[in-house]
Amino acid sequence: MIQSAPSTTPDVSTDAFPINGTDYFEMLVGNARQSAHFYQTAMGFQPLAYAGLSTGLKDRESYVLVQDKIRLVLTTPLKPNTDIGKLIDRHGDTVRTVALWVDDARAAFETATERGAEAYFEPREEKDEHGHVIRSAVKSYGHVVHVFVERSAYDGVFLPGFVAWEPEYRPESIGLKFVDHMVANVDEGQMNKWVQWYADVLGFKQLISFDDKDISTKYTALMSKVMSNGNGRIKFPINEPAPGLKKSQIEEYLEFHGGPGIQHIAVATDNIVETVTKLRDRGVEFLRVPATYYDDLLDRVGKIDESVDPLRELGILVDRDDEGYLLQIFTRPIGSRPTVFYEIIQRKGATSFGKGNFKALFEAIEREQELRGTL
Repeated sequence: MIQSAPSTTPDVSTDAFPINGTDYFEMLVGNARQSAHFYQTAMGFQPLAYAGLSTGLKDRESYVLVQDKIRLVLTTPLKPNTDIGKLIDRHGDTVRTVALWVDDARAAFETATERGAEAYFEPREEKDEHGHVIRSAVKSYGHVVHVFVERSAYDGVFLPGFVAWEPEYRPESIGLKFVDHMVANVDEGQMNKWVQWYADVLGFKQLISFDDKDISTKYTALMSKVMSNGNGRIKFPINEPAPGLKKSQIEEYLEFHGGPGIQHIAVATDNIVETVTKLRDRGVEFLRVPATYYDDLLDRVGKIDESVDPLRELGILVDRDDEGYLLQIFTRPIGSRPTVFYEIIQRKGATSFGKGNFKALFEAIEREQELRGTL
């Protein structure tokens, strides 16, 4: 069974809302088949499952891809004027569902709704010859939905209604391991509301916060708070724009996405130099910081295991906290709209999110915004 979380058994004895890990995340896209080809070719995902016309669905089709503990579902409407199509019209390609792996989907739903969550769908049992899955769901910010997935009695390929997807085309993995965190962008003045929602409804705790003094440049600024579940496997930084001289990246996202949503997905690797090299060779484009960033890198972050030269060549950033250091890099937006992108991250003990890189990163984003004419 594949889950987007470390393989060790979590200790949830004192967890206010037990969640084992990320079960899957679903993106609504304009063309799931072509998007699946991109994720296979460029990002090393492997084909897993399919549902669509040949499985009895008449209004949509979904392709499921996997890489180590990451499961990604790509869904496209098959007819005009569907709810899915309307969301794509509004948001472009967007993360709609973040599914959370739980031991009891009924209890999770009851607890969440009793604590104030708005129901998306009530607990339902889905079954086929491989067993049954229980799922339920609640609404979060924007059009994001959290689905609670209980799958202990199921040994099928993904979920009932899906069949194995076994194309001949199978490019090699690039070493992505699991979802490290997912970053939300919400409207100005809404960050604390959703921080409180995750605390009250899902029992999350605040790990860290950043204000406009931490995350700002000459032109733009934002505020951010990081929420985490009890075992630390789910981390949701939540951003809102702060006043600046020009339009911030958060405001740009909110404009082109048509409201709040997931800005980027951070995926972990054990060898970022190797992974990013493969991504670059397969055509994935990354944000770049000035070469001068690396001139005093070791003075700023101390001794690291990696040579600076490949980090400079690839544009990989480094930051250190009290627990160790991390390496990270950010792709350019993966679609036509300047909205969703990916972060590739390798942690060498660090538990933070690269605060020391914020200025260089945001200036790189602003250079992209200037080229787009949206700064």
